[in-house]
Amino acid sequence: MPRNNNNGTDLTDEQASQIVKKKRNRGSDWMKELSADYGEPGENSRFIRHALVAWNLPPIDISDPKQVERRIGEYFQYCADNDRKPQIVGLCNWLGINRDTLNSWIRGETRTATHTDIVKKAVSMIEEMWADYMQAGKLNPATGIFLAKNWYGYKDVADVVVTPNNPMQGMDADSARQHLIDSIPDDDE
Repeated sequence: MPRNNNNGTDLTDEQASQIVKKKRNRGSDWMKELSADYGEPGENSRFIRHALVAWNLPPIDISDPKQVERRIGEYFQYCADNDRKPQIVGLCNWLGINRDTLNSWIRGETRTATHTDIVKKAVSMIEEMWADYMQAGKLNPATGIFLAKNWYGYKDVADVVVTPNNPMQGMDADSARQHLIDSIPDDDE
């Protein structure tokens, strides 16, 4: 049965309920679209649970290289036991440090004698696994390239060779002078 919606259009009950249903769902559509690209149901929960493991770890004395080395080993063992790809960020979280601190150790700016070799070795292992994943097609190429540039310092390099082009090469002075005069545009052009 048609009903008047106060703006001059008659709608059936079915049409009215479809409009209400669309309006009710409209707000959540963008959330459905956003979450659709994040994998299977439960996958985000799994990622969060893995991150919480690092959050809940007891702190270590990061000035003690033996504790740092032991925690790095625990991180790699956790990744192996839980079928996780090791990451620089995950390594930092397990150590209870940020990437700036890790990079400072790698560059030898701090704790050079005690930490630099340990963390360089750990990062090198993660880089080796990254290369294996890339070669085996286990990473999206765009993701792999991003990681290479941002984690391991890889760069796109283009060699540019400049070849001088001198159209007056080999001309005597009078010919060169005439060539320059001829190359000046007339006011009429």
